[in-house]
Amino acid sequence: MALALVLVLIVVGSVLFHVLSPWWWTPIASNWSYIDNTLVITFWITGAVFTAVILFMAYCVYRFRHKEGARAAYEPENRRLESWLTVVTALGVTAMLAPGLFVWSRFITVPNDATEVEVVAQQWQWSYRLPGADGKLGTSNARLVSTDNPLGINPDDPNSKDDVVVEAADLHLPVGKPVKMLLRSIDVLHDFYVPEFRARMDMVPGMVTYFWFTPTRTGDFEVLCAELCGVGHAFMRGVVKVDDEQNYTAWLQQQRTFAQLTAPATLGALVEPASAAPR
Repeated sequence: MALALVLVLIVVGSVLFHVLSPWWWTPIASNWSYIDNTLVITFWITGAVFTAVILFMAYCVYRFRHKEGARAAYEPENRRLESWLTVVTALGVTAMLAPGLFVWSRFITVPNDATEVEVVAQQWQWSYRLPGADGKLGTSNARLVSTDNPLGINPDDPNSKDDVVVEAADLHLPVGKPVKMLLRSIDVLHDFYVPEFRARMDMVPGMVTYFWFTPTRTGDFEVLCAELCGVGHAFMRGVVKVDDEQNYTAWLQQQRTFAQLTAPATLGALVEPASAAPR
């Protein structure tokens, strides 16, 4: 009886913890409410199964407890029970997978009007690249990474010249416009994750992964690395600022292009003319 009561209390406590728990997801700030809905559906299905199984165990412990003179019946097979369990399990798994497959299809289908923004991860900082006036990102290659070209941008690609480079600083995005995030790592595994956007993806060296989303409200949102990437993993943080159109345009005009960052320094202005040198 005591064990059956403990099992019932586990179910009641689990439900109360879910209802009263202060740990819940952050308010959403993108179009991916589908992901929240999928998580809720999965939770209710698994929660119902958990409750049914634990309560069934409590019933069995109480109903078939030891009694003097009672003998247990050995029944190695029960085709009817096995058939019911197979059908119910298949329906439950299908109910959990179907919403996820639907959301995944939308997750990888990028709108035609989405703006490409490249995210470059490096121990332990975030850098970004946005298209310039031509609306196209130039190519890049990990072999081109150097102190003068930390993002490995191809200097021979004409589309690279006007690319906006944001190195180890905050990323700004316009509200209400779809963005395709191109994810690239130049050292180890990373994972670009903004909890409010509900979108994340691993960043694998030698590959370009991606996801897309549409910011739905302005504000500052913290970037986290969701993949253990070394001793500085906990400090690999950043900020995505979602602006209205006016503030975003003003910020964009203040950024420097790849051509400006790689232009040779003009030394003549720093050298005093010979005629002006002291005699």
